Amino acid sequence: MLKEERQQTILNEVDLHNRILITDIAEALDVSIDTIRRDVKELDAENKLRKVHGGAISMGYMTNSARNTNIYKLEDKAAIALKAVSMLRDGAVIFLDGGTTCMELARIIPENLNLTCFTISLPVAMELSHKANINVISIGGQISKEAQISIGANAIHHISEIRFDYSFIGTGYVDATFGLTEFDWDIVQIKKAVIKASKKTVLLSISEKLNSQHRYKTCDINSINTMITELNPDDELLKAFKNLDIKII
Repeated sequence: MLKEERQQTILNEVDLHNRILITDIAEALDVSIDTIRRDVKELDAENKLRKVHGGAISMGYMTNSARNTNIYKLEDKAAIALKAVSMLRDGAVIFLDGGTTCMELARIIPENLNLTCFTISLPVAMELSHKANINVISIGGQISKEAQISIGANAIHHISEIRFDYSFIGTGYVDATFGLTEFDWDIVQIKKAVIKASKKTVLLSISEKLNSQHRYKTCDINSINTMITELNPDDELLKAFKNLDIKII
């Protein structure tokens, strides 16, 4: 594989999953860790991704309260958010995850909707803080600097004391057989707690993440109630999920 092809593969993976591990890419491409580390360093210097300890994150993942247009598949994520916002009802108590798709949902929640919204995400909390009718509660804990979310035992404890009407979560990987998975153990523990604390859990995922998996399991696919993608629910790519006990929007 040529260097240009290798680096494009790295960019594709970091854009799709927001964060990657150097060891995973090296194994997938059957090259040395040092080779991938050099590639990541070069791509960082070109401002195509951001190098972090042991891996890299996408530039679009480095969100803040301002509108960030440097987001992979932004139109698809906006379409997912538009579907999700139709589920919100006055007076609901919801949880909103971190990540670029949930950030899109936070951005388009109507100003006149009365909600109580819990979140572990600093960017999401800042976005919601500008909406007068939303009571925003930030769940505290150790801050993951790359993901800008609260993790750890303190956050999990606070989540366990809440009952959400709906939780809107993202995932790194989703598969009809293996369920939701991540490469980050701490994030898996947070998502497990959120699902347990929710009356209904809604997964927001672009279709490119379908039929993919990683090492740490969040839950079986039927632990979520609804899955929203940018696709029409009758799309062939969703066929494997059709016979499962979940609603597809």
